[in-house]
Amino acid sequence: MSGHSKWANIKHKKGKADAARGKIFSKIAKEIMVAASQGGGNVDDNITLRALIQKAKGVSMPKDNIDRAIKKGTGELEGGQLEEGSYEGYAAGGIAVVVKVLTDNKNRSIAEVRHAFTKANASMADQGAVSRMFQRKGQILIDADKTDEETLMDLVLEAGAEDLKTEHDQFEVTTGPHDFDVVSEAITTAGIDMADSAITLIPDLVVEVTDLDQAKSIMRFVDALEELDDVQDVYTNFDISDEIAAQLEAE
Repeated sequence: MSGHSKWANIKHKKGKADAARGKIFSKIAKEIMVAASQGGGNVDDNITLRALIQKAKGVSMPKDNIDRAIKKGTGELEGGQLEEGSYEGYAAGGIAVVVKVLTDNKNRSIAEVRHAFTKANASMADQGAVSRMFQRKGQILIDADKTDEETLMDLVLEAGAEDLKTEHDQFEVTTGPHDFDVVSEAITTAGIDMADSAITLIPDLVVEVTDLDQAKSIMRFVDALEELDDVQDVYTNFDISDEIAAQLEAE
């Protein structure tokens, strides 16, 4: 859940998410492996795993893929030994970029990320130099037709959520990282389906890009990063103006 800016919405409208279904399955499978490895394969005892399985079903991920990922995570099958990594730097115009990976080969992942930065004339930075410009938050997305705003507001605030707002026909719930599981559990217990949920990075300050060429350049760079097999999420601090969004949608 790398972001829900106007840019992300444009990508969705252009059908890029459908074209990358295999990549989406791969990312979710890795998340399931890690969740099962850290919290076990029993969904009754592992809130994170339960949410990820719901997420997988939401994108029509085959049950066999889900079961195989769980078994890899618990060690019943080989191939579940993944390491987390984080790389960061600046894109055109000084836009902050943080890249999160899950990999079985860190040397490969850093080489591929570095190549993508170099090709885009972007610069990598020391650990912490860019990520300090973001805050770790829990984000939960719920389709607006699953509940009403007042009911959801009462529920999530009682459970410890920080904020609730409407974005693109969805409710977006924001929590502190330590309250994420409690709020997720409250939503699930109430019988409300979540479209997506994750611990994410939210920029302290969003930079609005008003130049069409710069917007295209940054979007190409982020797309190139997201296409790498080891990359799970790409976080940036940019959004695009309504005018640029309209031009991109028209193309």
